[in-house]
Order: sequence, then C-alpha cells, then structure tokens
Amino acid sequence: MFQRTRRRLALWYTTVTAILLLLFATGVYFYVRNTLVERIDDTLKHVVEVVNRSIVLQSRPTMGGHYQINLEATFGNSTETKEDDHIDLEWFNPSGQLLWSTFSEPLNIPLHPNRYGETIYLQSDHLLRQVTTRVEREHHILGYLRVSHPWFEVTKPIRQLIIDLFLWISAMIIAVGASGWFLSGIAMQPVKDSYSSLKQFTADASHELRNPIAMIQTNVQMALAYPQSEPQLQQRQLRIIERLTQRLGNLVNDLLFLARSDSGIVQSNFQSVPLDALLIEVVEEQRQTAENKKVSLCLQIHSPVESSLDEDNFTLNGDWDQLARLFTNLISNALEHTKSEKSVEVELQQIKRERHHLLQVKVKDTGSGISETDLPHIFDRFYRVDPSRTHQKENAGGSGLGLAIAKTIVESHHGQISVESVLKQGTIFIITLPKKDT
Repeated sequence: MFQRTRRRLALWYTTVTAILLLLFATGVYFYVRNTLVERIDDTLKHVVEVVNRSIVLQSRPTMGGHYQINLEATFGNSTETKEDDHIDLEWFNPSGQLLWSTFSEPLNIPLHPNRYGETIYLQSDHLLRQVTTRVEREHHILGYLRVSHPWFEVTKPIRQLIIDLFLWISAMIIAVGASGWFLSGIAMQPVKDSYSSLKQFTADASHELRNPIAMIQTNVQMALAYPQSEPQLQQRQLRIIERLTQRLGNLVNDLLFLARSDSGIVQSNFQSVPLDALLIEVVEEQRQTAENKKVSLCLQIHSPVESSLDEDNFTLNGDWDQLARLFTNLISNALEHTKSEKSVEVELQQIKRERHHLLQVKVKDTGSGISETDLPHIFDRFYRVDPSRTHQKENAGGSGLGLAIAKTIVESHHGQISVESVLKQGTIFIITLPKKDT
C-alpha cells in the first residue's frame, strides 16, 4: 500500500513538473522565435528605407506627366548569385510587372503591396521572409519594392533551441522523477510510522480489552448456569466481576486520556500548584499499599538554604489532577516492583539549570531494575518489561499505559522525564518541571 502511494506521489511530482517545464519551454520557444522574426523584419524595413532614399529618377517626367525610375542608376546591372544569407531585391512597375530582380530566376509569386512580414513557402522547401512597400514621389506611384530574406536564420537557431530544450527538459524530468521518488519516500515515512504505531496500538488495546471482557463473560455464564449455587460462591464471582469492571474502566479511561492528548483536546486546568503539598498527599494515599507489601515509603523535601522560609519554593504552574495522576502512577509502579522489606523514596528539590529554576522529583525503588535493552521502550504504550507476564489472572499486572501517561503529562507541563536503572539494584525516575516565576 505504501509503495503504491509512494509511486503515485512520485508520478504526480514528475507529471506536474513536466507540464510546468513544457509550458516554460513553449514560452521560451515562441519568445525566441518572435524575437528572431522581428529582427529580420527590422532588417528588411531598414533595407527598404535605404533603397527608397537612393532611388534615382529620370531627368524629367515621361509622357503623361509620370515619373520614371532609372533602374540602371538606382540598382545597377549586378544580378550575380551571392551568399545564402544575402538580401534579395525585386522592383515592380505600378502595374505589378517585374522589371528588375537579384534572383537568378523569377519567383512567380503574386505581388502583395504594403504587405509587411510575409513568410513565403517555395516549392523547393525554401522559405523566404518578405516585406513589400509602395514607392511614391509627389503622390505618384513609381513602383513596388519587394525585399526578401532567407528564413534559415530563423529555422536554424530555432531547431537548435528545440534540441537543447528537449535535452534539458528530458534531463530535468528524469532528475525530478528520481528526486520525487526519494522525497515521497521521506514524506511517507512518518505516515508509515504512524500507521504502524496505530496498528500496534489497536492490536494491544484489543488484547487488553479482550481479556477482562472474556473473564467477565465467563463468570456471568457460570452464575447463570448454576443459579442455585452457594451464596459465598456467587459473592466471590460478583467481586471478581467488580474488579474486572473496575480494571476495564481504568483501561478505557487511560486510552481516552491518551487519545485526547494526541488530538490536543485535553482540557487542562492550569493554576499555581504547591508540588510539596501534592507529593505529601500522594504519598499518604499510597501509604496503605506500602504497608500491605511491607515496603518502606518515605518523602524527602530539600528546601533551598537561602530561601527556606519561602512558601513558593516548590510552586509551579500546572494541573493538580494530572500531576497527582503522574506521581501516583510512578509511586504505585515503584511499589509494585519492590519486594518486601525494601524501600521506595520520593525526593523533591529545587535545581538551577542555565539560569532557570526547576523542580526535580526523583522516585527511587530498590526493585529488580530494568535491563538496558528495555530502557528505550519503557515509555511506549502497552510495553512491558516482562513480556512473558500475561493477564490470566484478573489482577495480573498493569496495562502498560502508566508510564506512557506519565510522559504525556510531563510533556504537557513543559517538563522532562528520564529513567536510570541497574538490574537487581533498582530504578530511579527523574522528573524535571519548570518552577513558577515569582
């Protein structure tokens, strides 16, 4: 599919460019041709003016009071064949009869008085450009002068121009076709990546939704198949259905949040948020979970020495609910991967980077750690460090969206999130957020 689209894009690039080049070449052709024709016509008109000024008349009018031109004095007797590009002259009397010509043989072309810029096609495939003018003296017509110029001075450069334009346009079309194929590949790559991500996202989402729905359906079918079963068994099945429904609702909410974030329609309620107070609240909410797992959970807040009494030390501009969700995901994730008798630490401090004050939060656990091959992918959606973990149990693991949501929230607050981990030693998530200007 993508190769076919790429070929179409390259073909469209090439076709449009070829049409534009052909239009450009056509314009150049007619411009050059008209310029050459105008130059020849100007030359012929100049010859007409020169001959008109050099006409020698008889010493006196002929009988009837008409002037007559002295052909010998005006043109001489020379009718020798000259170069191919010479200008030929013809003189006609007032009645249109040819009296004198530089051509070796008469052209037998009808006389068209006062015809400027006429192209004549001869039987020998020879072309001439002619200008015919009427010569008068004192309102008396002396005759007609026709000046001819070979047309090859137009055809020869025009033919060479056509060859040059054809070669250049062919080379340009080939180059545009190659560059169009290359550029269409670059243009299609983001679409291909997005399509692959969407395909993977759809497959993962379908898998995540299929398991809880199948388990809910199984428990409902069991309850319907054995309506007279013991109340304790029915209660157990209902509790399983409740947990699965809650988990399914959380997954749908996570998918909806990510979809809205990708579309840019998440409505954030930004305000002044004291990050220290928010972390205290989140840690207290996770305290019971830590105690149930016998994991030590503590919060350390490092206030700047120079402004230890300032209440705005850890204030930022953000959305309280989203930030609470961010740190809840990170702390609960740390608790989940930390064994009993181990510890999870949350550290808050103010740092300065390039003359900007930032708030840095570190979530440290002493769990199993993350391998180097998994670190670049942990923020990908539906990615799990342990791919062998499945959802055969209703409470087995998360959906793989927690860290993706955390990254989305951090980026929406113009911050950064990174991770450091060592296998069998622990993991540290580092979140850096811009401090509110005072």
